[in-house]
Amino acid sequence: MSAQTSWASEALAINPTASFETEDAMSAKVAFDSIELCGRGLPRIIGTSAALRSVLGMVRVVAPTDATVLINGETGTGKELIAEAVHKSSHRSSGPFVKVNCAAIPTGLLESELFGHERGAYTGAVARSIGRFERANRGTVFLDEIGDLPLELQPKLLRVMQERQFERLGGGSTIHTDVRVVCATHRNLGEMIHERQFRADLFYRLSVFPIELPPLRDRPEDIRLLVRHFAMDYAARMHKRITGISEEFMAALARQSWPGNVRELQNLIERSVILSTGDVLSGSMPELTGTSKLSAPVTLEEAERSHILQTLQQTEGVVGGANGAAARLGLPRTTLIARMKRLGVNRGQSSALPVRAAASVPISGDSLFRTPPPEGSLGRLDADQEKRIIEAALAETGGRIAGPSGAAAKLGIPRQTLDSKISTLGIDKRRFKSA
Repeated sequence: MSAQTSWASEALAINPTASFETEDAMSAKVAFDSIELCGRGLPRIIGTSAALRSVLGMVRVVAPTDATVLINGETGTGKELIAEAVHKSSHRSSGPFVKVNCAAIPTGLLESELFGHERGAYTGAVARSIGRFERANRGTVFLDEIGDLPLELQPKLLRVMQERQFERLGGGSTIHTDVRVVCATHRNLGEMIHERQFRADLFYRLSVFPIELPPLRDRPEDIRLLVRHFAMDYAARMHKRITGISEEFMAALARQSWPGNVRELQNLIERSVILSTGDVLSGSMPELTGTSKLSAPVTLEEAERSHILQTLQQTEGVVGGANGAAARLGLPRTTLIARMKRLGVNRGQSSALPVRAAASVPISGDSLFRTPPPEGSLGRLDADQEKRIIEAALAETGGRIAGPSGAAAKLGIPRQTLDSKISTLGIDKRRFKSA
């Protein structure tokens, strides 16, 4: 870090309010401009951390080539920005940059989106459609969430990458294309190969030049710069006169773990600017509690006990009958009574829990994700509850999924189901790997 940047950081640590004027001076030092990355119209990437500098150094190295790039990173770390930086810093920068989110397009339509289709190729195909690879000719195609690409399409993608040719769906003529491929994923493709969910030959072709994007918690020195950047941006958009940021608020932001990474931080700053009524941006801890990590591990037993207690409170201690706790939980009356004895739950007990279990969420010892779950059963969870339960299980097992002591066994669900849930909810298993 330069002497000017260091001086500015020290000044902000002394003043109770972080000034935007200081951020303006720092931006000239930390922003990656067109000269540094040898391109024009680059996305603005904020940060001075060694981890981010290392990533951008790799971008500078690989951008002038036509090598395929695989960007790995958690959800919200800015993988699309890095992909765009690779394109804008390359000799293809004047060509198209075509983005495809493999997880957002239905499987039945993805082949047509990638390679196009001829009229009459399938019901509803009333006209010829040009696919993304054809549109990206002499440019770059960015395949986001490549780990969600269906197995049946993976050989076709491998062919177009190796031979630079393909056919439209329902067509017979071969189309040649000159495209650079950049991919991104938050999933572990190596594990997916082992579980036969991803082709090894495609993986080796995609990972010619892998780039690992660090999570925000591994670059805490960038949080202050990002906060100032987002605050200035949203204040200008909303025509609000915000001249500084409360140092107390800034310190609270710096202490968070940010499981949603830069995207989560950006959304929180936007909300804070909306709620701001003064010149100094500030926030309170209740705004942050929904995004911070659990203050203490929550065991599956505590989660189950918490949900049973809540249900008993709703039924006023009634266990059996059509409206009793057993029916609401989707369990036989005798099974629920046995569990209550094992967990030390009394019918008239309050649902209040000790501090350790305060963040508990519903869970079932039989099966966490029943299909379909009975109304009000333990298997009826929203996405946030599912995510927290799975993360608790992964933390308890050190990131292990399979085996008798793995997370799948503890949650009472098949390994494939848990893998699917982890992918859908955007959980990074690597965070829970034992050292």
